[in-house]
Amino acid sequence: MTVTYPKKLHGQISSRDMMNFVVKDLEVQTLTLNRYRYSEQRSCKDLTDAIEQLDGEPRDLICDLSRHISDEARHAMWLTDLLFDLGADLGTPRGPSYIDEYEKLLPTAGGKPEVIELIAAINVTEKRGCNIFSAHLTALKNAPQTPENKAIAQTLAQILPEEAAHVRWGSRRLAQLARVSPENAQRVEKAKQRYSTVEHAAYEAGLDITVGAELRRLQHVTAIADTLPLWERPGYLMEQLPRILPDLSHARFDTAAMVLERDPIGFIQRFVPMLLGNRSLRTQTAATQTA
Repeated sequence: MTVTYPKKLHGQISSRDMMNFVVKDLEVQTLTLNRYRYSEQRSCKDLTDAIEQLDGEPRDLICDLSRHISDEARHAMWLTDLLFDLGADLGTPRGPSYIDEYEKLLPTAGGKPEVIELIAAINVTEKRGCNIFSAHLTALKNAPQTPENKAIAQTLAQILPEEAAHVRWGSRRLAQLARVSPENAQRVEKAKQRYSTVEHAAYEAGLDITVGAELRRLQHVTAIADTLPLWERPGYLMEQLPRILPDLSHARFDTAAMVLERDPIGFIQRFVPMLLGNRSLRTQTAATQTA
């Protein structure tokens, strides 16, 4: 069975590249931690919705998802306590949201969710979480060992093993489902490809506001459509294409406002050139939007 891994931003900028910038600025780091908190909190809601839609079957999956919710709620609590102790913001993060974009990009389906599709969708997001948390911890090991950085590292070190366990659970469940029949194996591979494509598109959409982003978003949406049955592709494209330009304009405005409030001089010296395509500056700005 094919193993999928989180992709780099533009195929070049890794999570470690971004986290090396994040840990240099405590305010940027707390903004990033608040995005983690928000994602963990939102996953509780999304998993609860999935359990309600499954309506009690399969029973073992309901139990697993309930435990998953418990883990995510605990992670959100740990991150909330950490941010409170650091005197940081606990509000809904401003700017582009990875988890919101992921949900917008999902192909819509009515009725009870397919188990293979559900597990594949969960698995790819958990892999991204592990990738980000691991990169953040690695960057913290090389950063000044301030009391704040030590507290952040301690919290992330508590969360990472449980996130890794979620990835192993999803990969194991998909492998079990694939062994049921050749038809199931094919469905698993298609689901993994589809949700890996959706996840990467959502990840880049939350970070990429530079010149050419319009075309890259179009390419991502087209790639997702290509994973769908032929008769579903036109409807998906008609749903997604009209929102590309408005969503991107909103993301650019939100990010510009945040940078301008925080660093007016840097807005002119660094943010404007970044919008025009400077790669090194793009890495720094993307780092402030991670999660």
